[in-house]
Amino acid sequence: MSGGRLPLLVGSEVYRGSTYGPKHPLAIQRVPATLDLIRALGWLDPRRYLDSPRATPTQLARFHTPDYVAALQRAEEERSVPPEVRERHHLGAHGNPVYREVFRRPATGAGGAILAARLTLSGGIVHVPGAGTHHAMPDRASGFCYINDPVIGLLEWLDLGLTNTLYIDIDAHHGDGVELAFHDDPRVFTLSVHEAGRWPFTGRLTDRAGGHARNIPVPQGFNDTEMAHVLHHAILPILRHLRPQAVMLQCGADALEEDPLARLSLSNNSHLAVVRAVMAEVPRLIVTGGGGYNPWTVSRCWAAVWGALNAYPVPDRLPPAAEAVLRALEWDRAAGRNPPEHWFTTLVDAQRPGPLRAEVVQACEAVLEGMPQPALAG
Repeated sequence: MSGGRLPLLVGSEVYRGSTYGPKHPLAIQRVPATLDLIRALGWLDPRRYLDSPRATPTQLARFHTPDYVAALQRAEEERSVPPEVRERHHLGAHGNPVYREVFRRPATGAGGAILAARLTLSGGIVHVPGAGTHHAMPDRASGFCYINDPVIGLLEWLDLGLTNTLYIDIDAHHGDGVELAFHDDPRVFTLSVHEAGRWPFTGRLTDRAGGHARNIPVPQGFNDTEMAHVLHHAILPILRHLRPQAVMLQCGADALEEDPLARLSLSNNSHLAVVRAVMAEVPRLIVTGGGGYNPWTVSRCWAAVWGALNAYPVPDRLPPAAEAVLRALEWDRAAGRNPPEHWFTTLVDAQRPGPLRAEVVQACEAVLEGMPQPALAG
């Protein structure tokens, strides 16, 4: 479905060379590698690429407090924050460093989400790999996220007149900021699949945020077989029940087996299966990035997502230009010092099947209980 238009890709050069600092998990290059890989595969018609605008303070204040937005701007200008700002807004603390583009970079992700919402108003698909920072709160940074661009993009859809939207989050970490933002707004239903017991330690199976949220916490070692079950016995039934006018899919890559900040065991086939299934059901779709802290697995996953959105055939072995993009990446963790050859030469992982555990089956059954009636389109 998705409006019958060719998918669009939104990116920016603000991410190139941008780093949270040498010891931070987001020292890696993710969005530039994704865009470079897509281009090297010959998968990007320049007419379907749009440079992301930077959201204005007024646009950001649609969700974030003006004081927080101003503090973020000052932090970039001064490259430091006073103790009271650190304490109040968690800038320069709790894993949220003050770095060179600390305002520009997240504001660009939010601008991309706003642009994507506008581009899809009449239908269509937009991929925004630089967006997906789902932990940011109205007045503070959280979980490496400074601006909650999924919330900003969803609010833009609502401001444009949509009344029945679905947010699906398959990041390894619970999409807590998005769920909180729409706790009292039945126009946005949130569904998060994430690792149980993982930071931010929210998103329990019983948490329903006023009735229009569902959470599926999954066990460590969550595999492709189990994600297929979640897709067909939870995600798609919920989507078909709600019949949303639009879906935003947060496609964080930290649920992949090789990611250092989670203990799930998916291959990127699971992400591609979710993308293909969802895009077939809805007239409007925005796919964002999100978590992901292994530069090879993230860039391969998000480039493959773009391929799936376009039904491009994936080569068995990457062409030399694409391989060169991947060989140029660096990662200072142990796995980055001797990466396996397939991280350089292939785009799609080998399947990672496994047992279908009872707790996954039971979680899917539980989230379908008491589903609300879908909101009426205005």
